[in-house]
Amino acid sequence: MPRIEFYVLASDTLAERQRVACNLAMKAWRAGFNVFLRASGEDECNVLDELLWHFRKDCFLPHSQYEDNNSAPVVIGLDQAPSHPSGVLINLASNLSPQVDHFSRVIEIVNQQPELLTACRENFRTYRQRGYDPKRVELQ
Repeated sequence: MPRIEFYVLASDTLAERQRVACNLAMKAWRAGFNVFLRASGEDECNVLDELLWHFRKDCFLPHSQYEDNNSAPVVIGLDQAPSHPSGVLINLASNLSPQVDHFSRVIEIVNQQPELLTACRENFRTYRQRGYDPKRVELQ
C-alpha cells in the first residue's frame, strides 16, 4: 500500500504548485526513485516539460512526456500506467489517479486556491475510505 502525503502550500498560485512539483521530482529522483508527474491536462504536461528544463540552472533532471519516452526517470503524463512500478506519483490533477496502487508513494500538492482545496479535501476523505492513511505536510 502506498504512502500518501498531502503537501500543503501557503500560496494560491498554479506556478508555485508546479515549481514545488519539480523540486519534489528532483528530490525523489536523486533518492533513486522513478517519478510520474501526473498533470491536470495536456497543456499542463507541456508546461511541466518546459519547466523541468529550466527550473534549476545547476543540474539536469532527465524527463520526458509519456508519449515520447515512458521509461524516462521522470515521466510527465495523465492517467497512463507507469512503466516503473513502485516509484513516486506526484499528482497535480484534482482527482485521484486510477494508478495509485502502482506506486510506493503518492504526493498530492495542495495550494490555497478554493476549488483545489475542496477537491483535495474530498481526495483526502476518499483515500481514508479506501483504507489508506494519508498524512498532511505543511510547506512554508
